[in-house]
Amino acid sequence: MADWTYFDDLKGGERGMTPKVTVTKEMIRAYADLTGDHTPIHIDEEFARKSHFGGIVAHGLFGLALADGLKTQSDLQFPPGASLGWEWDFARPIYAGDELQCTFTVGFMRPTSKPGWGIVHLESELINQKGEVVQRGRHKLMILRNPQAEDAVK
Repeated sequence: MADWTYFDDLKGGERGMTPKVTVTKEMIRAYADLTGDHTPIHIDEEFARKSHFGGIVAHGLFGLALADGLKTQSDLQFPPGASLGWEWDFARPIYAGDELQCTFTVGFMRPTSKPGWGIVHLESELINQKGEVVQRGRHKLMILRNPQAEDAVK
């Protein structure tokens, strides 16, 4: 089991960092097959090479899905809760061969009216091997409060 950080134990400005992952053409193809989005820019080498991208690029939502999955492997772990939504921007293309890492910072925080829960906004960036932000945004999460915290059960 992970060493979880509960809502009550978080501090605004606290940062998390994920491991790195290298994007492969096989991963992009698997995502295309999973979603049914076989747009040529994602799967057709010749088409992609002649495009303004100059090669195969990952789907925008592939990057978001990757950022979300990487977050679950980060050095700042939360107990299972609920995603309340994303605000997400695609800043640069993600190419096969890119090495990506997600960093996030705890922003807005508030307890909910439901005992035992808090809402946290994670300001997040998906960064490539060149240090360029390829995607960024905010993930809104509802996470458990520490059951040992006095006001978590009130």
